[in-house]
Amino acid sequence: MKESQPIQDNINHNVEEEQEMNDNVKDEQNLETEENRQDEALQQEPQEQVNEDEAAGSAAEGGAALSGELAKLQAENEEYQQRLLRAQADFDNFRRRTLKEKEELGKYASAKLITELLPVIDNFERAISSAGESADTSSYAKGVEMIFRQLEGVLKAEGLTAMEAEGTPFNPEFHQAIMQVESEEYEEGTVVEVVQKGYLLKDKVLRPAMVKVSG
Repeated sequence: MKESQPIQDNINHNVEEEQEMNDNVKDEQNLETEENRQDEALQQEPQEQVNEDEAAGSAAEGGAALSGELAKLQAENEEYQQRLLRAQADFDNFRRRTLKEKEELGKYASAKLITELLPVIDNFERAISSAGESADTSSYAKGVEMIFRQLEGVLKAEGLTAMEAEGTPFNPEFHQAIMQVESEEYEEGTVVEVVQKGYLLKDKVLRPAMVKVSG
């Protein structure tokens, strides 16, 4: 038993040394792991700073781009507003000018006709002034007839035409019957005599003809 005790002590001592070595190895591994972690942390810090700087730069660029786009939209909006104001002003001027032209057209619509009638009036004045001086009534009558034809020509050029009613069937749209008479020459309901001429202005009845109708 006494001889086996040193052997056992030696074994225990070896086990303790091995355990101590294992503990030292573990401590070294833990220390190495901690150092690796610190190195990784030190490596990550610059990367994180870079990422933060990049994010800040991107945000700044995005803000600048948004501000530029907003300024562009505001400028376009102001331009459209100016265009709208100019268009409204142009329309108001056009409307006022159109109303003025319309008023003038209504006011002076007869100017052309009156201008063409002035020579007729001149001729009538000459005929009247020479009525007492001329002893030739036939020449005077011929001169008056010429003036009448001149007046008739002016009115015809404006679209005025006399109705040809005698011998035509009575039409209440064109004729105004003032008397019904017996007639052997015309059938019943026919205009036998025109008391007052009717006139058309182009295709519109300006004045119906006053007529006598066979009954």
